[in-house]
This record gives sequence, C-alpha cells and structure tokens, in this order.
Amino acid sequence: MQLVVGRIGRPHGLRGEVTVEVRTDDPEGRFAPGSRLSTDPASAGPLVVASRRWHSGILLVGFEGVDDREGAEALRGTMLVLDSADIPPPADPDEFHDHQLIGLTVVTPDGERAGEVADVLHHGQDLLVVRRGDAEVYVPFVKALVPEVDLEAGTLLVDAPPGLLDPDQMV
Repeated sequence: MQLVVGRIGRPHGLRGEVTVEVRTDDPEGRFAPGSRLSTDPASAGPLVVASRRWHSGILLVGFEGVDDREGAEALRGTMLVLDSADIPPPADPDEFHDHQLIGLTVVTPDGERAGEVADVLHHGQDLLVVRRGDAEVYVPFVKALVPEVDLEAGTLLVDAPPGLLDPDQMV
C-alpha cells in the first residue's frame, strides 16, 4: 500500500527548490537529505532529497537533479509516497498508523461483525470511519470505545453505546 507523505507545490526561487504540503507526522525524517521517495505519477521519480529547510512555516525541499525553476515547475502536483511495508510499527503497542487500521473488520463484544474501517480522520479527535453496507458511521478512536485492536486477526473491537453503530441514528 502506498502512503502519501507529501505533495509538491509551487517552485520557490530559481535553484529548483519546491514547496511541499506535508502529509506525514515525521517531516524531518521523511524529507531528510538522502531520503529516496517514490512518486505518483511514478514517471516523475523516484526523487532523492538533496536539501530541506523550513521558511515561514513552509517546507522547502530540493531534489537531486532538479537545479532550476523549470525543473521544479515540472514536479508541481506530484505526490511523494512511501510503501507502507517500509514504515516500522510504532513502539507503543496502543498506537497505530492509519494504514494498519484501514481494512480491519469491526466486531462487537458479542462477536457480531459490525463493518469495516474505511478511513481514519484526524479532526481534533481521531475518528474511525466504519463502513456498514452503503452507510458510514464515525467512531471516536478512544480506549473506552475501542478496547482492542488485533492486527494479526484483522479485527478491531468496538464496545459502542446503543445507537453509535446505527447509521439511522446519525444526525
């Protein structure tokens, strides 16, 4: 599975630097000089980070072989991706990467299949988007409601109060 860690924006200056819209929680590591990133479209890469710096809260990245504004402009809109297999699991057993949760089967305490995790949203509080047939419901990803995640079994236990998993009860 490919994970987007950034999107190349407009060129910055005349020497080939580009702005990068960061989509990772580890920009210092992912965009460290020497890092090799795959791209979408694949024909634009792979790209090797030559330099990285922050300017007014914006990440500026230079890539090997991109030495002018024209080369930088050609990369605009390119997604920078990593293979999920290349990302080590978190050290904390109660912490998960989004790609580990997406696709897990949601089960209730009585063993009933309640859907599948379709996405993870980060809007102040982490929310699991659970697909139930044609509908989606949102489950706060907190220990009280999601007491168990079993990656090996491919399941996630949701101990929800009545109505939380019922798409008809959504407002």
